[in-house]
Amino acid sequence: MVQQQVLYRALVSTKWLAESVRARKLGPGLRVLDVSWYPPRQRNALQEYQQRHIPGASFFNIEECRDQQSPYEMMLPSEADFASYVGRLGISNSTHVVVYDGDDLGSFYGPRAWWMFRVFGHRTVSVLNGGFRNWLQEGHPVTSEPTNPEPAVFKATLDMSLLKTYEQMVENLESKRFQMVDSRSRGRYLGTEAEPDSKDLEPGHIPGSLNMPFTEFLTAEGFEKSPEEIRAMFKEKKVDLSKPLIATCRKGVTACHIALAAYICGKPDVAVYDGSWSEWFRRAPPKLRVSQWKGGKA
Repeated sequence: MVQQQVLYRALVSTKWLAESVRARKLGPGLRVLDVSWYPPRQRNALQEYQQRHIPGASFFNIEECRDQQSPYEMMLPSEADFASYVGRLGISNSTHVVVYDGDDLGSFYGPRAWWMFRVFGHRTVSVLNGGFRNWLQEGHPVTSEPTNPEPAVFKATLDMSLLKTYEQMVENLESKRFQMVDSRSRGRYLGTEAEPDSKDLEPGHIPGSLNMPFTEFLTAEGFEKSPEEIRAMFKEKKVDLSKPLIATCRKGVTACHIALAAYICGKPDVAVYDGSWSEWFRRAPPKLRVSQWKGGKA
């Protein structure tokens, strides 16, 4: 029981949230965010939010809430920009934030938003287990009504222990202090399958990183697997949860599924390499890129 007292609950159920909506508990103390994002040609997240969302939920646009100047994909915004963005959504430092997305998998961008709040010093944040997919399937209410929360003041304090930079990743190749886990599909990790929607980014991985595709943490129905199942998965990959761990992917999004899975097992200190493969491929010398890519130079 000690663990649960120490760690804020990472997941809330659709039933719990539906009851909170019904009891009109949404407000300054509880805010819900739709954090969906999709490749532009596939689906339009904002449009879908405008058509239907959980009553009282605001749209958290991950395209806006990032470092617009960075040459890499989806890098974190500054403390000031994050604070100002979430403050406009009615979130203060005492708000319990629940995030969800509408991905068919049940969860895709939710863990990234969860990690963003945590990396900016906000601990009271949870992911809706099962996502919008299960919210709809269970017949919970939806609305197209816009949510206009009263703006709040949020103070962001970047927690560098949950974040890794390119330089720290290079240093780790020498020190091997941190285990590294890559959450992309096996093919992209090995370099046998192309990186989607990218002409100049070849697949492959950072030397020494292990592969745990993020989809394997989810059940076929879109829920997070149990702590017991997740522990067994880490054990099978020889990942020691008592030791430091860095999660990586292509742009620091699905890596957050590794951080969430470890958190559910009682390990709250997994760091995410924000630049991930998108930055590593463009900055690391070729000898520090492991790939079987035949489409061009490996």
